[in-house]
Amino acid sequence: MSRPLKLGFAGDVMLGRLVTESLGGGDYARPWGDTLASLRALDLFFVNLECALTARTERWPDGGYKPFYFRAHPAAVRTLTLGRVDFASLANNHIGDFGPEGLRDTIAALDGAGIAHAGAGIDGLSAREPAMLTAAATRVAVVAFADYPAEWAATAGTPGINYTPVSLAHEHFDEVRVALAVAREQADVVVFSIHWGPNMSEQPTAAFRDFARAVIDAGADIFWGHSAHVPQGVELRHGRLILYDTGDFVDDYAVDEHLRNDLSALFVVDVALTGVESVEVVPVRIADMQVRLAYGRDREWFVERFGARCAELGTKLTAEPGKVRVVLPVLIQ
Repeated sequence: MSRPLKLGFAGDVMLGRLVTESLGGGDYARPWGDTLASLRALDLFFVNLECALTARTERWPDGGYKPFYFRAHPAAVRTLTLGRVDFASLANNHIGDFGPEGLRDTIAALDGAGIAHAGAGIDGLSAREPAMLTAAATRVAVVAFADYPAEWAATAGTPGINYTPVSLAHEHFDEVRVALAVAREQADVVVFSIHWGPNMSEQPTAAFRDFARAVIDAGADIFWGHSAHVPQGVELRHGRLILYDTGDFVDDYAVDEHLRNDLSALFVVDVALTGVESVEVVPVRIADMQVRLAYGRDREWFVERFGARCAELGTKLTAEPGKVRVVLPVLIQ
């Protein structure tokens, strides 16, 4: 590694429904608002793709009631390329909304655009395969899992997601451990991505914290969670980073007035071979189907609330003029 690598992590990017309608004039960069300069300063940008990219309308036969199905036309992959997205996690509860063929369409669209992905595939082997990226002469591997829906788990002969329960039992966690070991053999930096837990949860449970710490101990440099729709606190462990939940980044969702799921962040992480060197938290606000940098009372509200969530995990923030940073502990060599 010739220099620290600047990685950007965002939560859910959902390009369907009203977001798709907002692209009607062909302005595929619109969802990124005024964040593009920040995104272009990154070496690599990672998002969770919370929708299928398909023109199909037949839904996954899940045998039950699912309130929301998200898809965007494959042409919307242009939005991802204009946002300089380098990696899209596909291990989530919406990638299969339009069935196995919709999943195949999504993979084809991402492959055609040169966007790396992991966490879902045409069979269990491809769903488990880590994504490999290179930037600044540094190899980065991403392993992606989801803890639901179990019914979508890929098998030897069927497409689906890379499923795991949030469990430290050997019969479950050994698969996580093996996936990290495979990634570690191929990369300088290993990112573990997981779509997990309930919506609108402000903090991880004790069991989730134990799981995340075990993932770090098993070889991940960065633990990157998403699914709650609101950012949860961050934690440092042995020079490595746990982002318990990175919230949302692009969507058309209704806003909870108390939890303010319209306020989130871009998490900018400088990482070297020796560990994480800095973490900057860039507050953003989602409105009118696009993400924009947060200012004024919105920014103050987010910094105060997010700082409290971090404090509960033993992590401090510093709010400098124009910048919010995580205070890194001094490691004893």
